[in-house]
Order: sequence, then structure tokens, then C-alpha cells
Amino acid sequence: MLRPVRPPFLYRKLHSQLTWRFPADDQAVYLTFDDGPVPGATDHVLDLLKQYNAKATFFCVGKNIEEHPNEFDRIKAEGHTAGNHTYHHLNGWRTSDKLYLDSAERARSLVGNGLFRPPYGRISRSQVRMLMPRYQIIMWSVLSYDYDHEVTPEACLRNVISHAASGSIVVFHDSYKAAENLEYVLPRVLQHFKEKGYAFKSIPV
Repeated sequence: MLRPVRPPFLYRKLHSQLTWRFPADDQAVYLTFDDGPVPGATDHVLDLLKQYNAKATFFCVGKNIEEHPNEFDRIKAEGHTAGNHTYHHLNGWRTSDKLYLDSAERARSLVGNGLFRPPYGRISRSQVRMLMPRYQIIMWSVLSYDYDHEVTPEACLRNVISHAASGSIVVFHDSYKAAENLEYVLPRVLQHFKEKGYAFKSIPV
């Protein structure tokens, strides 16, 4: 099964107005974590980030924010950025535009800013047009596949180490599904890029 670590060229071209990476001139990588917050998984990520003095961006599912407010509050209290991942983790390709916008707006009321990432990276051009006036839509440069149980921890680590560079936006998940791979990969990614002199920055709002 083909697992493209970098986003396909044609999809980037189709959605060229979205944010796929940041300028490479500041020797920084942008770690992002989708699908949380959830107890345990989110806490483990936050513990590691604190250990390395790293900042990151968490694209939160609105329903999880309501169910796990302590984890959400900790994300913000420790200086990370929270973004919007819709309220119910909706696949834009399978969701009406109205329902998708309503879900994004409901999550925005909890997150409190216009930073947005479409779940699964799937969003239609009409949904982009609806969201762009009020949202900064963040995609990615490197997909770790930490959530895929057919991807070994070692392969997941290689996905990131081999493809991330200054300005890259890297996708991880603070979810139970990704926890096993992430436990192995995240400290090694943090150590690797720290040794190379990189900073870990959150996405500015």
C-alpha cells in the first residue's frame, strides 16, 4: 500500500492557497498533533515537549475539548497553540458544505481562533472558499503515519527524519491509536532535531 509521506503535488496545486509549510530561513520545524485532546496520550506528548522545551500546535476535535477540558487547558497553559479540527472529525469529501461549516464553527467557539486543519486532509474547493475568509487552513509537509498499525515505529521515525527540514509542518496524533508509535518516535524526533540545532515552534495565530 502506497503511503505518501509528502502531500501529492497535484493536491497541493489544487489547494495552493492553503499553508503547506513555512519559510525555511529560521531553522525550525513545526510539530502538530491531531485528534486530541484525550487523557494519557495528550499528557504524554505534553510531558515530552516540556522536557525538550519544544512548542507545538494541537488541532483539537471539538467534542474532545468538551469531554477533556483539563487536557485542553494544559495545552494552552504550557504555551502551545490550539487549532480547530472540526467538532466531530468530519471528512470534508463526504460531508455537505453546510454541515462542515457548522462543525468548524462549533469547534472554533471552543478553540478561540481561526487556525484550522481538515480531518484526513480532505476538504473540497467549495469548503475552502467558505472557510478562507475566517480561517487559516494548515495542511502539512510530512505525514508520519503514527496512526497506521501497519507502519512500524522504526518506519514512522524514518518518515519524519528523512523528509522533515526547516519550515516543515509535521503531522503526529495525540490519540490512543497512535500512542504506541508515538511513544517510540517522538522523543527520537525531538532529540534528532535538537542535536542539529533546530527550534520547535508552534504555528502563529
